[in-house]
Amino acid sequence: MVLPRALAKFNRHATNPAAGLFAGRAPGFAILRHKGRKSGRDYRTPVAVFERDGVYRISLTYGRNADWVKNICAAGSFILHTRGHAIELGDPAVRHDPSVQWAPPLVRPWLKALSAEYYVEARPVRE
Repeated sequence: MVLPRALAKFNRHATNPAAGLFAGRAPGFAILRHKGRKSGRDYRTPVAVFERDGVYRISLTYGRNADWVKNICAAGSFILHTRGHAIELGDPAVRHDPSVQWAPPLVRPWLKALSAEYYVEARPVRE
């Protein structure tokens, strides 16, 4: 089912600016900062993110072909604003798991209902 592209377009202009007010601080949400791979423009995208054992996993509720996914994979790194901190993450990889075992148990039914079987996995960049 993955959410439709028309909803993504609506969210980009209506919902995302409002979500940006809390997404960088609320548990399970973050703001993903990335550059357009063609335009070079800076973007901020609200996402659902889950961290376990130092690995960050971002649900792909719009599917693996979302522009922000292509942008971060092309760049090889991005900044994640979560719980009041900015973290540089690198080596993003799109993974597939129909059972959604990577997500917390309380979130799995929601992701399964959306058929959000794909997610991005990335680790902090060490300096």
